[in-house]
Amino acid sequence: MIQTEMPKAALRGEPSYVWRDGQQRRFEMILKFAGDRIHKNILENGCGVGMYIKKMKEAGGNVTGLEFDFERAHDAKNVSDKIINAAGEFLPLPSLTFDLILSHEVIEHVNSDRSALAEMIRVLKVGGRVVIFCPNRWYPVETHGIFWKGKYYFGNKPFVNYLPRVWRDKLAPHVNVYTKKDLEKLFVGLPVKFIERTIIFGAYDNIIARFGSFGKTLRTILQVLEKTPLKIFGLSHFWVVEKI
Repeated sequence: MIQTEMPKAALRGEPSYVWRDGQQRRFEMILKFAGDRIHKNILENGCGVGMYIKKMKEAGGNVTGLEFDFERAHDAKNVSDKIINAAGEFLPLPSLTFDLILSHEVIEHVNSDRSALAEMIRVLKVGGRVVIFCPNRWYPVETHGIFWKGKYYFGNKPFVNYLPRVWRDKLAPHVNVYTKKDLEKLFVGLPVKFIERTIIFGAYDNIIARFGSFGKTLRTILQVLEKTPLKIFGLSHFWVVEKI
């Protein structure tokens, strides 16, 4: 199956449609490492329908959103008139433009993650920062679904990412996952320094909505593990890099 025939949920993932504890937690992480850059020129590379754009605008940012999917880019214009419908590997933007760039669970979906990162660094000002969230290979569940015998199965699939890469990529050719070494390779030769590199668990809002206090207990336990070596099994990498 070629990429353009894939369902949109597989090909481009699902953006945030509602603002819950998980989004708020990640936004607070962005604010922590953005510093006063949150009040300057910001690009969200892969903005979906604009949920994070809205929050960054409310925080005082001059925010531009870039979204590859036309329908989602159109929807994002409900929160901002600065929306560009283009691919992240070929940003139609001048170099040295932005003080802060957010890439939230996006690079795993592009055709060339290396090119997408290089473009972000190109349009970033010296001293500017890129905040990246992307899937951790060692999370026990593949959250983007799989293909089996030519059919796409949406939803969480356990242990897929633990398979040898060649088998894993046959089941999930539509989305990448990363180890720390995988991410480090993407930055080789780029003019950046690493400000933060860690792994986080999710907020599990859906489990909490369904199971109440059990879900809250699970979230508390897993987020405590972020301070231990067991964070290797977390949901997403959280990296902050600064252009030098």
